[in-house]
Amino acid sequence: MPPHLSADRPAAQPPRPGTVDALISQTRRLRGEVDAVRQGAPEDGSDPEGRWQRALCDLALHQLRDLDEHLAQLRDGPPPVPAGPPVPPPPSARPASSPGSLLSRVGSAEWNLLTDEASWSGELYQILGRDPSVPALTLDELPSLVHDEDRPLLTTMVTDCLIDGRPIDGEFQILRPDGTLRTVHMMGEPVLAADGSTASMWAVLRDVSELRRHRRTVSETRDSLRHHRNREHSEHRLAVELQEAVLPPWRGPLRLPRQGPGTLDLAARYLPASANTPIGGDWYDALELPEGDMLLSVGDLTGRGVTVASGMATLIGALRGMAVTGAEPGRLLGWLNQMLDASVQPALGSAVCCRYHPATRTLSWAQAGHPAPLLFRGGTGRMLAAPDGVLLGATSGAAYGQAEETLEEGDLLLLHTDGLVPGYSGPAAVRRLLDLAPLFDGARTAQDCLRTVVEELGESAREDNACVLLARVMS
Repeated sequence: MPPHLSADRPAAQPPRPGTVDALISQTRRLRGEVDAVRQGAPEDGSDPEGRWQRALCDLALHQLRDLDEHLAQLRDGPPPVPAGPPVPPPPSARPASSPGSLLSRVGSAEWNLLTDEASWSGELYQILGRDPSVPALTLDELPSLVHDEDRPLLTTMVTDCLIDGRPIDGEFQILRPDGTLRTVHMMGEPVLAADGSTASMWAVLRDVSELRRHRRTVSETRDSLRHHRNREHSEHRLAVELQEAVLPPWRGPLRLPRQGPGTLDLAARYLPASANTPIGGDWYDALELPEGDMLLSVGDLTGRGVTVASGMATLIGALRGMAVTGAEPGRLLGWLNQMLDASVQPALGSAVCCRYHPATRTLSWAQAGHPAPLLFRGGTGRMLAAPDGVLLGATSGAAYGQAEETLEEGDLLLLHTDGLVPGYSGPAAVRRLLDLAPLFDGARTAQDCLRTVVEELGESAREDNACVLLARVMS
């Protein structure tokens, strides 16, 4: 292709090879670093954020690969221009190239307005899928390759360039002879003759089909991620509202039963994990039964979100309904196990169920794979010896043992779920709670004890949701 004079600026001086080589090295190093980031992105196809991260990395790698090839061409200089129509080299002489290589994506052309001749680079023939032995299309013939919807755009760009001297910068789709559609980005400008008239039009055409595909993928995964997060936010709000509707509404002190001796002073709190953690299945409950006894329970249903919140509501409702029959805790847990085992959506849960008899200050209790209650008395604390019991929903026909404990005036009973003590679990968490015994001894009410738990263990910055129920035996 003959050199041309730009309508806007003189031809630039060729860059120094050393400078371009340095840019190529930087580009390749950056490609390696981006590829390492891509390898570290989550590969789970079900994770919208992971898909979005990988799509962004693929787009960046694609653009850096293009930049590397463009810089290499800049360093090596323009290819020689044949006198006639370009003839492709034999296969053995062609450099290895993939659909994403420079040879299939960037080409150049010049259309002479005086002779109506066209000169195309070999790369442009490849982009347009044309036979290199056939003469290049003139400007009048070029629209025949363009998709019907984009022909007016091409006509406008060429007209503005030739008549008004405006640079060409736009995209359109071409239909290749093999029937495939490709997206081409065209940049060009008029070439002026010595007298200042427009002699020809020069352009560079780039196949950006893969680039646009990557950008569409980024856009689609971004939209998917936004939709996923909006849905998560809505589900979280619904789960919170459902949980608040089910858990006992009392926030201040509560005394049950309302009449008679052996009253329990109650306080409870649900402690959510960090704001980004979906709501879990932790629950607590206190219910005065028809005979004057009291039902105290805490539990944790596996899972998170609306489904587990709904299951928790069902579990609490079932437990309350069965407790009014007068059944003891071991029997109640057996029935809950049957219910979860027969559920359409199988689930596992843990629970502690206590029945308190105010007249005798006797606590009957059972557990299903759950931390045992802690009893604090006279400035010391201990964990109650747990009867046998497996997780709810773990096995059909499971039997649950039952234990009894006689309480005294001033005793404090602490029921909790896992996650109450941040950074601790199992026996270590129990020891941390038992260390609070001296502080509980000086507290006057269950609400004071709850305040101590929150102040000592923290109300936030926990990894898991948790709840705690405290009951102090009154006179």
